[in-house]
Amino acid sequence: MLFHINLLLPINSMLYTFTNPSFKIISKHGFADVVENVVTKQKSLHAAQKFYKGEVVCLFSAGLTLSQATYLTIQVNEHHHITLQPEFLQYTNHSCSPSVFFNTTTFEIIALKNLNIGDEITFFYPSTEWNMAQPFICYCNSKNCLQTIKGAAHLSKKILSHYLLTDFIQHQLKKRGSL
Repeated sequence: MLFHINLLLPINSMLYTFTNPSFKIISKHGFADVVENVVTKQKSLHAAQKFYKGEVVCLFSAGLTLSQATYLTIQVNEHHHITLQPEFLQYTNHSCSPSVFFNTTTFEIIALKNLNIGDEITFFYPSTEWNMAQPFICYCNSKNCLQTIKGAAHLSKKILSHYLLTDFIQHQLKKRGSL
């Protein structure tokens, strides 16, 4: 069943309604909703409440720990890649202008900027991944879009200096002599 998403967004004490028939909420998880684009069938995670820059959005944990990366894992050290729990976090898409950071030391997701209700929750995949299991062309439409995403190993020190990086990625960069 297709329906409109009507989100009430509190902005400067006024309420605004956003309606987009190309999207539908497919599951609700308290602080976030999984949304599906009905045309492309792509899923994304969106804030169901307001978050402020620096605020913990949620805690996460490891589902499975794997020795090889997959498109559904995040890297926690050189030989360990984890699936995310809660499982719906897998719908956190990449952006070159991310809204959150996955801290793999504290297992917290931290807001990198203020998030309003309905905003997509995104992270910078190379902030956790040294070499991507499935490199891809990015279409995030950010003004600083890097276009090809392969992992932190393939990015310069200058580019990476604009992002918050996990302790593991920082360690890898020090080994490479880039930090």
